Amino acid sequence: MAGGWAKDGAEQEQIESTLDDAVQRARHQLPRGESLAECEECGEPIPEARRKAMPGVRLCVVCQSELDKKQSAYSGYNRRGSKDSQLR
Repeated sequence: MAGGWAKDGAEQEQIESTLDDAVQRARHQLPRGESLAECEECGEPIPEARRKAMPGVRLCVVCQSELDKKQSAYSGYNRRGSKDSQLR
């Protein structure tokens, strides 16, 4: 049930596109390759248990937590397509 100039099913297409973008972004953030013995950011040693649990890890837990906080500020939500932004 599209309204205005949008075709039928446009809402679902936009939802699927937003989800696909989020999945692709998450896949690109997964570590790949050989794990580092020392953190790329601070140089602290990365424990063996972390390197085994997360192949390709490049950051220690503290630096990874900081990166996660920064990245969570970006939601990837398409404001142009949201009903709320159209009402403002």
